[in-house]
Amino acid sequence: MGSTQDRPTLEDVAAYAGVSRSTASRALNEEMYVSPRAREAVLAAARDLGYSPNQAARSLVTKRTGAVALVLSEPESKVLDDPYFLIVMRAAFRELANRGSQMLVMFVDAPDDIPRTMKFLDGGHVDGALVFAPHSGDPLPVALKLLRVPVVFGGRPGRSSSDLYTVDYDNTAGARLAVEHLLSVGKRNIVTVCGPQDHPAAMDRLTGWRETLAEKGMPTNGRAENGDFTQTGGEAAMVKLLEREPDLDAVFAASDPMAIGALRALKAAGRRVPEDVAIVGFDDNPKLAPAADPPLTSVHQEPAEQVKQMVDMLLDLLAGQIPEERRRVLPVSLAVRESTKG
Repeated sequence: MGSTQDRPTLEDVAAYAGVSRSTASRALNEEMYVSPRAREAVLAAARDLGYSPNQAARSLVTKRTGAVALVLSEPESKVLDDPYFLIVMRAAFRELANRGSQMLVMFVDAPDDIPRTMKFLDGGHVDGALVFAPHSGDPLPVALKLLRVPVVFGGRPGRSSSDLYTVDYDNTAGARLAVEHLLSVGKRNIVTVCGPQDHPAAMDRLTGWRETLAEKGMPTNGRAENGDFTQTGGEAAMVKLLEREPDLDAVFAASDPMAIGALRALKAAGRRVPEDVAIVGFDDNPKLAPAADPPLTSVHQEPAEQVKQMVDMLLDLLAGQIPEERRRVLPVSLAVRESTKG
């Protein structure tokens, strides 16, 4: 092997591959100016010898930690009860692991947590951050602009986010798909269980519902109720809508948990779904929507694709490459199931 040490060194890998130490280093660090043949030889040598770089020494050279923070601007209890965030966390862990990075999860429960979060993120512990769920008026996005590490947001943090790097869904178009589908199956009195209106995604979904009905000359006043993105909130909102609009024949719920809550309230009121009332959710959560009773028609989005594109953007920024677009908007579709089939 050319070395008497138990642990193979970079020099061992270079000698085994028949290249210089600098070439071996560039190949292992995925840098440019390495021929494909040399890179393949170095990687094969590292595998054969069981070589793994000294992360501490490597960090001193590359200024990288090999870790990325997943920052969730919501209370921990709410995040862990929300199936959407659980999917996001799993997807982020897998995507970062595939890219050779570790994931650290941070919760920002309140503005008082921001100084602690900033100190950690700017303290050389992570290479960058993926941030989810800031609400409108949340001071976190503005604070994060001061960091020396790159930050990419999942979703639009607020109205004035044009200078931030974001990967979002087309929430307005998703709401439009839902309402147009309900209209196509003959529904005319369409109410909505919306999310909190300090949340940009909830605001966009409410806008899509309102604009689509307005274009058809249909009323919207008094036909929206906040369900706070939770099953309990969705159920309470549905009870209020039934009291105000007893003749309602369709519901657009701006999340699947709220749609499940609305289904409970409709059953308790003796309303059959979809015969009396059709309902559409949003997220198409694989554990909620197909398992609902009846199975739930829902606006489909791909959290794993959102996370992948966020990681792509973050790695580009770390490599000094500026993405062509600061904001990427992902398309959505509609998964039609029995909750809207009359």
